[in-house]
Amino acid sequence: MIRVCLDTNVLISAALFDGKPEEILRLIEEDKLILVISPAILVETTRVLVNKFQRDKEEVTRFIKLLYDLGEITRPKGNIRLIKKVSDNRILECAIEGGIDYIVTGDKKHLLPLGKFKNIPIITPGEFLKIYSKSSS
Repeated sequence: MIRVCLDTNVLISAALFDGKPEEILRLIEEDKLILVISPAILVETTRVLVNKFQRDKEEVTRFIKLLYDLGEITRPKGNIRLIKKVSDNRILECAIEGGIDYIVTGDKKHLLPLGKFKNIPIITPGEFLKIYSKSSS
């Protein structure tokens, strides 16, 4: 089964909007993909949903619990300092520690330009869904 690490922006898009990130989350809920996530990603997702999107704390807690229940929690041992934005480095750490197949992100500034990290493709939700549909047919 394909193991994915979803960037915070993909998780937030899945929570708040219809579209490709939500489709990916649905595949995880249907046990067709394995979500690998770290406590740092859950904390960052909580922070952004509450502070930037002013979401109700109970609603955010339910979403974070869903991710926690759906995901395989990994606790990275090392710190990567490849990208200026610290939260993006946490995605890379999770990917390495969790032995994932794809990093899925909408981050055009920091993550997508890398293309790959330690042979792990860094792709958009749309690219991921194309790959997934080919592999599952």
